[in-house]
Amino acid sequence: TGGHHPMQEGEVFNTRYQVLHKLGCGTFATVWLCQDMRRKKQVAVKVLKSREGFAETAQDEVAFLRCVSCMKKKDLAGENIVCLLDDFRMIGENGFHILLWRVLGPSIRSLMGNYPAQGLPLPFVKKSLQQVLAGLHFLHKRCRIIHADIKPENILLQGRSKRLQSLLMDTLSCSQGTEVRLKGAGSDLGNQLEESDLMSIEVKIADLGSACWTYKPFSKEIQTQPYRALEVLLGLDYGTPADIWSTACLAFEMATGEHLFDPQPGKYFSRDDDHVARIIELLGRIPPQIVFSWNKSTKFFSRPGALLRLSRLFPRSLPGILADRHGWTPHEAAAFAAFLLPALHYAPERRASAAQSLRHAWIAA
Repeated sequence: TGGHHPMQEGEVFNTRYQVLHKLGCGTFATVWLCQDMRRKKQVAVKVLKSREGFAETAQDEVAFLRCVSCMKKKDLAGENIVCLLDDFRMIGENGFHILLWRVLGPSIRSLMGNYPAQGLPLPFVKKSLQQVLAGLHFLHKRCRIIHADIKPENILLQGRSKRLQSLLMDTLSCSQGTEVRLKGAGSDLGNQLEESDLMSIEVKIADLGSACWTYKPFSKEIQTQPYRALEVLLGLDYGTPADIWSTACLAFEMATGEHLFDPQPGKYFSRDDDHVARIIELLGRIPPQIVFSWNKSTKFFSRPGALLRLSRLFPRSLPGILADRHGWTPHEAAAFAAFLLPALHYAPERRASAAQSLRHAWIAA
């Protein structure tokens, strides 16, 4: 009771959807590849755990996706968000489940994990970020939704052509790892993605399971740790700028193959302590008006600019990291840093919006 539904391959739901195999499993749900026997197409099924709280989360996600579908009729940028095809409840062995049906492809994480070079090609990074930012602008302005979990796993690939989409779907079907293999990466030819196909791939923002309305946050703690905005780390109020911080982290990771911030706990400090320290090392001292706008600021700070449990910091610059660690030219590093830094502004109200980021010279070039 309260757990995952025991799905079986070959099982048919709603007299229409036949289970092919499992794609993945998370804290709140399992995802399965299914065949829509009526339309002769493959779809992905998200099956939520049956515990009451998860059912409420699923209902919220359905509400967000229905809002997206409705607003999409007024704004083509809605095409950058995954499409809800169907949803219904069923009574299973462990109680009620909400099922969300939508077409999925492999994620950016899968692509990055199997790309032979360090980081993805910059033209593809720019094109993908344009679509992510356009999708976020649509969510923020049209739908009044904060995604709250932008990361490579939640950015999905879709082929423009039938051939490319078929290749991506075949890749999904080939293993539960849902890996995209490029030539030279040690995969069978049938499961390889030509590098020349990259620029024909569209990306879509997926998984609104952690989302919230801009006027009604559901939780104080949002976002996966490496992509968590400073205001969320500090327990301050957050809004749509939190998604922009995550997108800057995503951009750096796509371009370099490394996390922008990869905090780790130590013997005398927590992962959050290390995260705040790494942010200060890269972006400089946090202004006192931000630090002490929080009544529990002593969790991290003994006084303005002084961390409680970490005293030795090693300042580094973003262009310096790109040049020294990743071999970028000074010009390339400076241009990319100029795009990222406004999206990492400490004050959320001064952080670049999705629309402003889209107009930046680096991404528009």
